[in-house]
Amino acid sequence: MPLPIFSLLLPLLFFVSPTLSAPFEVPEFREAPAFRNGPDCSPENTIHIAMTLDATYLRGSLAGVLSVLRHASCPESINFHFVATSSPRRIQHLRRAVLSAFPSLPFSIYRFDASLVRGKISQSVRRALDQPLNYARIYLSDLLPPTVRRVLYLDSDVILVDDVAMLWSTPLGPNHVLAAPEYCHANFTAYFTETFWVHPTYPSVFSNRQHQPCYFNTGVMVMDLDKWRDGDYTKRLETWMEIQKKEVRIYELGSLPPFLLVFAGEVKEVEHRWNQHGLGGDNKEGLCRDLHPGPVSLLHWSGKGKPWLRLDNGRACPLDALWAPYDLLLRSGRDVLADV
Repeated sequence: MPLPIFSLLLPLLFFVSPTLSAPFEVPEFREAPAFRNGPDCSPENTIHIAMTLDATYLRGSLAGVLSVLRHASCPESINFHFVATSSPRRIQHLRRAVLSAFPSLPFSIYRFDASLVRGKISQSVRRALDQPLNYARIYLSDLLPPTVRRVLYLDSDVILVDDVAMLWSTPLGPNHVLAAPEYCHANFTAYFTETFWVHPTYPSVFSNRQHQPCYFNTGVMVMDLDKWRDGDYTKRLETWMEIQKKEVRIYELGSLPPFLLVFAGEVKEVEHRWNQHGLGGDNKEGLCRDLHPGPVSLLHWSGKGKPWLRLDNGRACPLDALWAPYDLLLRSGRDVLADV
């Protein structure tokens, strides 16, 4: 009898492999300041935040964590859930990097089995969008313990400049599985191929939605994991990924379109201030962009250009200066760790 998916996705148990392999380079990070709860914080009101963790985006992930803690009213009440696809030994190195920056941070690391999605991923406009870890957000209901009933998912290229409790408290009510800022001015049809729109049945998926289907960015989502599990939403997203991979090409942008196909028109809208996205430019050239009009609570460098790379290369965009104060990288060198 095959094992249920949850048994394959339990929190990682670390062990030492006896096999030598290539060196694994992990940057060194300085320790962040300690942030403490105020007198009005309740230990029972835990905020759960999920992020991915890998060597390429580690620097961005830690900057994001620092920004969350720095602006939180109850920083000690935040529990981080990191998802990684690396080997157990390499994840030990990632864990050590997190601890070096945040010695008292409550966090867990879960190993995501990349084979669950490799056969369902089709090539998109940018290689980074095709990595299995980019699809891990689909499996959070299986990765995280059943006791985690609600989670805030954040991409590794975001910075918060406001109290995360305000976003966390978004009311989902009985009819919504997730909440996110929507952008109804965007050309929604552009996120799918002409083949999709001329198909006799595929476009009907958007019929009878609660409201007009609109684009939303999946880098910032409040997710009700109880409703997700009850509605088997992982399978719903996988179904569209299998159609894309095995039947006909219906989209171009990695893990985003399946979310649109399942949730567009069913999303609890959040103020745009909570996802000032696109600061990394487009997916091909990564040109500099300005902020959207209005207030800002979260900056998101979605797109090709990442602020830490542009700063290192001396080609920073003006808004990258807003990311730089959260960078915990030590400039004295790098820690090269043998993956043994």
